[in-house]
Amino acid sequence: MVQLSLTGQTVLVTGGGSGIGKGVASAVVAAGGNAMLVGRNADKLSAAAEEITAQGGPGSVLYEPADVTNEDEVARVVEAATAWSGRLQGVVHCAGGSETIGPITQIDSDAWRRTVDLNINGTMYVLKHAAREMVRGGGGSFIGISSIAASNTHRWFGAYGVSKAGIDHLMQLAADELGASWVRVNCIRPGLIRTELVAPVLDSAELSADYATITPLPRPGEVEDIANCAVFLLSDAASYITGQVINVDGGVLVRRGPDYSAMLEPLFGAEGLRGVVAQ
Repeated sequence: MVQLSLTGQTVLVTGGGSGIGKGVASAVVAAGGNAMLVGRNADKLSAAAEEITAQGGPGSVLYEPADVTNEDEVARVVEAATAWSGRLQGVVHCAGGSETIGPITQIDSDAWRRTVDLNINGTMYVLKHAAREMVRGGGGSFIGISSIAASNTHRWFGAYGVSKAGIDHLMQLAADELGASWVRVNCIRPGLIRTELVAPVLDSAELSADYATITPLPRPGEVEDIANCAVFLLSDAASYITGQVINVDGGVLVRRGPDYSAMLEPLFGAEGLRGVVAQ
């Protein structure tokens, strides 16, 4: 039986300074792998690297600041990760986010473009350059972090779910193209995961109750839930798995997306939420 070991493997983790990215990097190190953290904020990356090192796993951690929407910077950090041990075996691309929330009739178009640039173009740049190295090295595993918002509509989430759906398709396209070179490409769709970013949701009685209604497993997700899935997909235990979109969402996929009207109606009004724009 193949064990979930990443001993000796180098794994690039974007968005590694906090949240899911930091949790994934910690799990990689605990499994014996070497995690290269990438993110925009050098201070957050440094703090995350220190925290992961202090946990004492058998692997190692380094960090390189970079903006994934800048292709030259992406190429630089991929080169640095490859040079660390001479080969890049894995990538977990967690960097992403959104600047748009609210009715589609009121979306700021510049914010929409920035969100698409971050989620779609940033993912493509990381995939493009990392895949080159994994092909040269004889194979590897690339994991894109998507969202339940890609499959279950999240009303008033603007570009977020749309761009995450694009990530799902990009991962499957890459899996189809790169399988001949033994590069596996998969996607994880997290549900509601307990991080600093979702604290306002968990603190809201209305939103927490709605998530409880739509989630078959009666608890929020934890970062470790995503990290455990990522380590499996990176490992040889998943050597015949590619092109998959795996929901780690407590079962939300089988029900519906959340109802954010309690949070957004005070901002946009009931009429605004149904698309009415004042003349």
